Amino acid sequence: MKNYESIALGIPEILLPKKGIDLSKWAVIACDQYTSEPEYWKKVERIVGDDPSSLNLIYPEVYLGAKDQDERIHRIRKNMNRYLDQGLFRKNKGFIYVERETDHGLRKGLMVNLDLEQYDFHKGATTLIRATEGTILERIPPRVKIREGAPLEIPHIMVLIDDPENTVIGPLTQRKNKLTELYDFDLMMNSGHLRGYGVDDRTLEKNIIRSLHSLADPDNFSKKYGLNSQEPILLYAMGDGNHSFATAKTIWDKTKAKASDKTAIMNSPLRYALVELVNLHDDALVFEPIHRVLFQISPTRNVIDEMKTFYPQHCRFTETETPQEMIKEVDSHRGSSHKIGVASQKKYGVIEVENPDSNLPAGTLQSFLNAFLKEEGAEKIDYVHGKDSLVQLGKKPDSMGFYLPAMDKHELFKTVILDGSLPRKTFSMGEAWEKRFYMEARKLVQE
Repeated sequence: MKNYESIALGIPEILLPKKGIDLSKWAVIACDQYTSEPEYWKKVERIVGDDPSSLNLIYPEVYLGAKDQDERIHRIRKNMNRYLDQGLFRKNKGFIYVERETDHGLRKGLMVNLDLEQYDFHKGATTLIRATEGTILERIPPRVKIREGAPLEIPHIMVLIDDPENTVIGPLTQRKNKLTELYDFDLMMNSGHLRGYGVDDRTLEKNIIRSLHSLADPDNFSKKYGLNSQEPILLYAMGDGNHSFATAKTIWDKTKAKASDKTAIMNSPLRYALVELVNLHDDALVFEPIHRVLFQISPTRNVIDEMKTFYPQHCRFTETETPQEMIKEVDSHRGSSHKIGVASQKKYGVIEVENPDSNLPAGTLQSFLNAFLKEEGAEKIDYVHGKDSLVQLGKKPDSMGFYLPAMDKHELFKTVILDGSLPRKTFSMGEAWEKRFYMEARKLVQE
């Protein structure tokens, strides 16, 4: 595989479903979506039936902690090997240019390999590839169990580049009629449309490499963000799938440490992870907030009163008549205070915290929720995409939903460079149904 270490990039060999497979059944949403809505995944199972599908190659997180967890993992491995043995894949050597239609427009991306040698998910990292939110270390071991020893990876990872002039992906959009179409189909559950094109034009491939080198140029980097020229370069910022990428890194580090031939192991497929690059400035890339829901709240606890105590003298709650009124008040708020919506079976309203310690409302809320959960105020928390899901889940008995505003996407890179990773689950790139669907795969074993 051709790789460019200075920009942490590899040109991948990608596996696609062979012609004749129903792609609308093959492609399913990222496994970390609809984690409190098992009915969504049951419907997907009914749609797929016995047909070949990426559903059989992933572990939907709605089932994490289930009694049959080990059996599910065994079944995933068996399905991967069966699909390979049955010749259900075709190979594509090189980058793939991707177009995804959503309600926000046409989101463009590029399938590449990223070098895990140049990624660090720990706090204070200065690597070319960095996490944008805090990595929860206890979430990695279950994912390692699923990926370690697997013959395939089939990713939902999306990684961002800050390319205001659209130099990396833009030329592919302009010349897509010259590229080889690889797939073109409607996604299940009214989730939009997906198209992919093989980047088999050497001129376009060279332009991708050249443009990424330019983004990583120290002078260009320092001028863009108003930094000194010694500031470590951030070229790739994690968008979606940070814990999946961290899992790949964990396995690679473990594999490298165990290897007897330290030179040969550097050519292992495990050194890389297949991801979709997306330009932060893509008009169809919209940052949506990720809301919180508490479940099985202790009947002796009053969440709102405890939050007022947690933030004494500068926290107040105002009731609203409808969830729509609550959402409007949070979304329209401007100023230094933080407003957070509340949805429960008994009431709707807005919590306002004056003089907050955190830069973002997500941080203000999460600090309280971490303490509340540590004191066993509720049995479970979930992170929810979408206004409707938040309101419906918040209205369940002994539950409460917290509605958060969206952050400005253009502040992402500079914030990560200067302040490090954001609070956990600060933003989502689109609503749940707009997330990346599993389509492409890659072998993790050398032939």
